[in-house]
Amino acid sequence: MTTLAQPSPNRDGVLSRLSALFWRRPKFLLALMLLPPVLWLGIIYIGSLFALLAQSFFSLDDFTGQVRYELTLSTYRELFRPSNFDIIIRTVTMAALVTVASAIVAFPIAYYAARYARGKWKALFYLGAMLPLWSSYLVKIYAWKMILAKEGIISWLFEKLSLSWLLDAYLALPIVGGNSLSISYTGTFLVFVYVWLPYMILPVQAALERVPSNLIEASYDLGGSPGQTFRHVLLPLALPGIVAGSIFTFSLTLGDYIIPGIIGSSRLFIGQAVYTQQGTAGNIPLAAAFSIVPIVIMAFYLWAAKKKGAFDAL
Repeated sequence: MTTLAQPSPNRDGVLSRLSALFWRRPKFLLALMLLPPVLWLGIIYIGSLFALLAQSFFSLDDFTGQVRYELTLSTYRELFRPSNFDIIIRTVTMAALVTVASAIVAFPIAYYAARYARGKWKALFYLGAMLPLWSSYLVKIYAWKMILAKEGIISWLFEKLSLSWLLDAYLALPIVGGNSLSISYTGTFLVFVYVWLPYMILPVQAALERVPSNLIEASYDLGGSPGQTFRHVLLPLALPGIVAGSIFTFSLTLGDYIIPGIIGSSRLFIGQAVYTQQGTAGNIPLAAAFSIVPIVIMAFYLWAAKKKGAFDAL
């Protein structure tokens, strides 16, 4: 005859005391559960940022090529050299243009989904918005490189329409930054907008869904035109969602180095500069200083976004 193992009285007593302690002090249980991820975040993430910040206050010896571990601001002064400052301006300008273009493209899509899409059509909207995020990041970029190439579908379409001269004239403009869309600022801009567009659509759609229909109807009843309704009712109420989406599009463009490396021209962006300085050049302090630039920019940007109530739309 077998006997069942009886639980240990000491073990039951410990579990009972712990259960009573957690019941009396729920905040202690919450703190205990949050301790591992907070330690991970504090040590791995914030700790690495502080290490990066510390590296930016060192400098590189021009003679030996070794890092001099003496506190100095000379590395930050290098950021204001024309060649390095041009990289910062180019990256911030591209991030701003991508953000504005993403908002313009996303707004009508989000408005239709929020005001008119119902049932299966809303499910199709979410599927269409999320589907690009499910495919490989690199596959999407290389697919766009083929589309934008001289042998790609865009050049073929212009040729069939007998408009090749128009494309050639556009590529000759200095603002394009290349002799082919696949290696130009324009191509980089198009790919950035395509890749980050879902991050703009979803917050804007969420913000527009919270706009009461009676406010729009009241605007029409008071004689407001569609343009006035958009400027004075829809846009102010949707602004938190737009700003929330811009946090993603702006910050992701600031730090990306893969798209400019594959699609972009020979002129560097901040992400490429960081990669080049810490890799090929071996200038870790300058790479760290370049890395601090997006962090500082995003700190001010997030502060302004918080003032606009953007986090309420996340």
